[in-house]
Amino acid sequence: MAAAFVFDRLIGPALRRLDPETAHGLTLRALGAGLAPRPREGDDPLLAQRLWGRDFANPLGLSAGFDKDAAVMAPMLGLGFGFVEVGSITPRPQPGNPRPRIFRLPEDGAVINRLGFNSGGLVQARARLQAFRNRPGGGLVGVNLGKNKDSASAGADYAEGAAALAPFADYLVVNVSSPNTPGLRALQGRGELEDLLGQVTSALPSPAPPLLLKIAPDLTDADKRDIAEVCLAQGVAGIVATNTTVQRPDGLRGDARGEAGGLSGQPLFGPSTAVLSELYSLTEGRLPLIGVGGVASGGDAYRKIRAGASLVQLYTALIYQGPNLVARIKRELARLLREDGFENITAAIGADHRYSG
Repeated sequence: MAAAFVFDRLIGPALRRLDPETAHGLTLRALGAGLAPRPREGDDPLLAQRLWGRDFANPLGLSAGFDKDAAVMAPMLGLGFGFVEVGSITPRPQPGNPRPRIFRLPEDGAVINRLGFNSGGLVQARARLQAFRNRPGGGLVGVNLGKNKDSASAGADYAEGAAALAPFADYLVVNVSSPNTPGLRALQGRGELEDLLGQVTSALPSPAPPLLLKIAPDLTDADKRDIAEVCLAQGVAGIVATNTTVQRPDGLRGDARGEAGGLSGQPLFGPSTAVLSELYSLTEGRLPLIGVGGVASGGDAYRKIRAGASLVQLYTALIYQGPNLVARIKRELARLLREDGFENITAAIGADHRYSG
């Protein structure tokens, strides 16, 4: 309780008075210095599942974007996440877009970012991931791959990242859905996606970790059908739904609502969950899905799971609610599963589709 009080009353408000990117940098340094609070409770067995040959103690993960350079994997796992996803990692270091490039919308529980794949690059990330794998304790870590802004070949960039980082990843994610790298979202088209996934798959070592695809929420019905068909045909192991949105829903109140970039947080919950649910139907539940977008409570996580998510990720809600949110979501989720009579979390995945017929 002491750690929760200190963050909620002192640290959190102080960080939110700073520029968002400065606050994030200070948070990473504090985590790296071992200043993260540790949860006192273990995971409820109801939340455990085996997926892709890995044992997840709970389905709640940290989404890509928080730990872009694989610097604080262990501290974030120590907060109680069942897994963390690092990146997006580009082959070569790049600074990203000019600052300011992160904007809080506190009235909306949202953030707009136009970071542009700022990354320390492949060599740095590989060394950190290798060191993490060599230390005791460990944990489940996914690696999110991006492309350099000035690359001539997107496929070559993703293939290079996959080949270099596969030995240290519990799963890999091909991120073709950030709105902040010019031309990136065009890679979600059927032909482009088939070619890209073919190049990445060919570059993977054997044995290879599961390969996932991260998609945008701003897709046409035809886009979603094509993505589902390509993923099933190419042997993709799962889909991350979704990235941030370029749309601006009516009713946004934050002063920064007109800034360019991807919107995350609570306004994204409905659109991202709708895409998740549709993909579950389009793939007939044959592909594990990771639901991300606007998760801020155990109820939100539960709705994602019932819509078809096997795993759930968050990031933006941590900015406003702090690290104690992780334990709270897990408690709420376990309670909701029990209230609805589910013996384990796996039984709840896609439940809304079964009950609705």
